[in-house]
Amino acid sequence: MLKLTKKADYGLIALKHLANLPPTGSASAKDIADSYSIPQPLLAKILQKLAKGGFLQSEHGTNGGYRLARQATKISALEVIRAIDGPIILTSCFTEHGMCGQSDRCNVREPLRKIHEGILGLLNNITIADMSEDEDSKLYHLGATIAQPSASLQECV
Repeated sequence: MLKLTKKADYGLIALKHLANLPPTGSASAKDIADSYSIPQPLLAKILQKLAKGGFLQSEHGTNGGYRLARQATKISALEVIRAIDGPIILTSCFTEHGMCGQSDRCNVREPLRKIHEGILGLLNNITIADMSEDEDSKLYHLGATIAQPSASLQECV
């Protein structure tokens, strides 16, 4: 089953939370963890990783915390997930080795490649700002995009 890790999920939650703050606002790991019932030690590690990756700036001191280092419109879900979890791999066909025991006879490698690219494209086109917009209108748009795959993807299914 293809699903996000808890770390990636928590990272996206934190970035969305920070995107919804006023432009000069910041929040501590504790504030964010408490808001979403996320284990604070785990969230602190995720936020540090995101800061090292250039997504967040940390501010020290009594009023310190984290804030976005870039505009929410310039941060894609894909790059956040990759920064936290590494590459997204749908099947072993798409690893650096690219081979499995069925490679000689596989009849789904190309269709799976198209699905893989479609998923990566969708995640790359969703920004933290998109995730912060009105949920109903954004989810309807994304649902329509997913429900109406391109002709090339329809051929694969």
